[in-house]
Parts: sequence; structure tokens; C-alpha cells
Amino acid sequence: MSASVQGGRPVNVIGLMSGTSLDGVDAALLRTDGERVLAHGPALTQPYPPELRARLRALLDRAPTLTATDPALIEATRALTLAHGEAVQQLRALAPAMPAELIGFHGQTILHAPASLAAGQAGRTWQIGDAALLSTLTDLPVIHDFRSADVAAGGEGAPLVPLYHAALLAGQARPVAVLNLGGVANMTLVQSNGAVLACDTGPGNALLDDWAMRHTGRPFDQDGALARKGRVVSTVLEAMLAHPFFARPAPKSLDRLSFHAALALLEGLGPEDGAATLTALSAQAVARTPLPEQPAVWFVCGGGRHNPALMHALAAALPAPVRPVEALGWKGDALEAECFGFLAVRSLRGLPLSLPATTGVPAPQRGGRLTCGGITPYAHTALPFTP
Repeated sequence: MSASVQGGRPVNVIGLMSGTSLDGVDAALLRTDGERVLAHGPALTQPYPPELRARLRALLDRAPTLTATDPALIEATRALTLAHGEAVQQLRALAPAMPAELIGFHGQTILHAPASLAAGQAGRTWQIGDAALLSTLTDLPVIHDFRSADVAAGGEGAPLVPLYHAALLAGQARPVAVLNLGGVANMTLVQSNGAVLACDTGPGNALLDDWAMRHTGRPFDQDGALARKGRVVSTVLEAMLAHPFFARPAPKSLDRLSFHAALALLEGLGPEDGAATLTALSAQAVARTPLPEQPAVWFVCGGGRHNPALMHALAAALPAPVRPVEALGWKGDALEAECFGFLAVRSLRGLPLSLPATTGVPAPQRGGRLTCGGITPYAHTALPFTP
């Protein structure tokens, strides 16, 4: 089913994001017409229970051979969806004066293999989550499946945040960049001429998270404590940076596990030196991304900006100031969730979600699918709806 919002009327939309760090559900309320951001409502993060996080992490290793009928997949999908439903209800309770009309539901990526990563096979991207169940739980229409149309059209399917970043950056001096440090890191560059360029830069937190879990039993390097005690092993770092991905120009994208095999290069290193080297890898991957012009300032969002060691490494590696997005008055932990609310409204209006310079898709690409579950489409909202 496809739909459009007539006339671009602003919509109160809840965006939901569960990123490649697998740490939980981010939920944010936004008022937008899909081109402008007119109001920011509350936002929250609901961490996954350790058991669900472990189940999701296990699915990543099995994803290439998983089938839709796999019991572990079915159970994890339901648990994931219930967690998202709970986050929606908690968020709605925080904003009774800003009633939600729509949900943008990204789901959890368990496999990302666009054509550039698929070894000559057709591209594929897979986000799990039961949109029909979420719609029934919340009594709201749900837009989901944001990436597959782009991949089917020959794009990378990621990153999808650039159009939202660009909307928020309207009025900022250019060139300017936003760097999102999730499990995979991605960046948006608004160039001097206003053109938007984007790509994944390389590992963000994912390798470091896996390293910390292996050596400390904790799911991430809290406050960069491991990395700050270690030293960067330059020979290992350069071996990792020799991967051909880093020399490719934007746009380009990664799967969370694209560099997982690189952990083998750290064998023999202590926990601290391994963490320091992986932190340097994330920073150097950004610094070595081929760009047509360098931004005058980098604004950083995502969980990685809470890691002082990583922020210090970025400041040392980049030739321009590095600042958290809070310097702009943005909610750094809510940006991706807000983005998928923004994209949900764009989807309803039939506006592109991606561009050739953001995902490599041959032409601006629409995306997203509307699901209404067990409810009558828009019976409980004021959205003007055209099927």
C-alpha cells in the first residue's frame, strides 16, 4: 500500500530507531512536513534487556543463512517489536498535548549487503520488526521498510539520515559535516554549494563494543577507560586501514560485521592496546574518507560521542573543530529516531528518501511502506489520506 499526505500538512510523528550498536530503542516525537522540522517533542531511550541484546547479536552471525520461519528469528522479532511498542506508549505519555498521528519504524538491521558488498550477487538489506503488530499495539499507522527500495534500485541503502541532517543544518555556514558514531559510523557533508554528500566512513563503536565484551564482559568501553590506558599499535592500525573500503569515494556503506574479521589482527594485544587501536581506527577512517572538500566544522552525534577517548582521537585526526551536536541545540541521542519520523512523513508525501550522492542510487528514490495492522487506516488521526 502506498500513500501521500496532501498539501504537506505538518504531522506529529514518532520515529523509532534501533541501531547497529544493539543497545536499545530510541524514540522521538517530531512535528514535520517532511521538508521542515517545525517542533521537537520529547525523546527517550529504552535499553534492551541483556538477554534480548544477546539474541539479536547472535542473529547477526546467522543472518546470511536465516529463513523467515526460523524460531529464533520469530521470537526475537516479536520481543523487539514489543519493546518498540512499549517505547511508543511511554513517549506518548510524555506529550499529551502533541498527539502522535504516525510512526516511522526502522526495525533492527541484521544484514546489510548492497550490491557493492554482495560479491556479485543482488543487493539485500534486512531489518526485522513486525510493523503490523506495532500498528495494532499502538493504534497508529506505521511506515517501515525504508531501505529495500533503494537497494533494489542499485543504491547502497545507507546512510538514510543525510536529508534530515541537511534539513536541520539549514542556515549553518558551509561546508559543514555531521558525523554519526553508531555501531557503523556515517557522515553527511553539506558542501559550499549546498549539495549533500554522504557515506558510511567505517567502524564506529561496533568493533570496540565486541572487543570490550570479549575482554571485560561489558557491552562497550565505558568512558573510553580501556582505550585511555592503552597505546595505538600503528602496524595493526595501518593493516586495518589497508582495507579497500577506505579508499572508495562516497557514497558507500557497510554492514556491522564488514570488519569483524579484522579483530583477528588484534590477536596477541592486551585489552587496553586493542581498545586504543580500535578507537584510532574509527577516527582515522573518518579522517581518510575521500571528500571533495573538507568541512569547516564537524558536529558529532550517536553513542560514540559519549566516549572521551574517541572524541579526543577525532579531534587529533581531523583538521577542523569537532563538537557534539548539542552545540547546535540538537538532541544527539535522539537524532536517528527523529530522522525516521521525518522520513516517514516524506514517504507518505511521496518525497525521495535518498539521492545519488547519499546512497549512490541512480536517481532520487522514494521508499517506505505503510502498514495499518488491525486498525482502520487513519480512523484515529487527522491525516488527510490518499491511497
